[in-house]
Amino acid sequence: MNREEQVVAGFWNLFNKKIWLDEIKMKGSFKGYKPSELHCIEYIEKNADANVTKLAETFYVTRSAISKITKKLMEKGLVESYQKPDNKKEIYFKLTEQGKAVGRLHEKLHKELQERDQAVFEQVTEEQFDGILSFLERYNQHLDAEIKKLGVDIKPGGCDKL
Repeated sequence: MNREEQVVAGFWNLFNKKIWLDEIKMKGSFKGYKPSELHCIEYIEKNADANVTKLAETFYVTRSAISKITKKLMEKGLVESYQKPDNKKEIYFKLTEQGKAVGRLHEKLHKELQERDQAVFEQVTEEQFDGILSFLERYNQHLDAEIKKLGVDIKPGGCDKL
């Protein structure tokens, strides 16, 4: 295996282990919720005037997929839709009190997961962080260019969640 393959395999291995460990913690606290629902709640909580288009662009999924997720969130009483007085065409989303409570619990669990991994990050030097972040930025730019070649218009925001 060459170095590039080692890096990609290392990222996949790291990503899969993190997802697996995180899911164990999340499943205990969020029975009945899918990760995509929790991440939509998180986005709506942190971004004013969230709508289907913004959510779809952020998570690199179709508007139809987001419509299904937000419909489920509304059925569960976590999200409600609204329109602005000056724009009756666009539908926006905001959290209900119950949705805010789920968002707070989700944020609390994220902090616990960060604390779990903090020992590793404490050992990384600023120079190492700079190198890692520089590599990630270049790789992301490359992937953005490849996506653009496919004729897909992506927006900043990205997804580390869905």
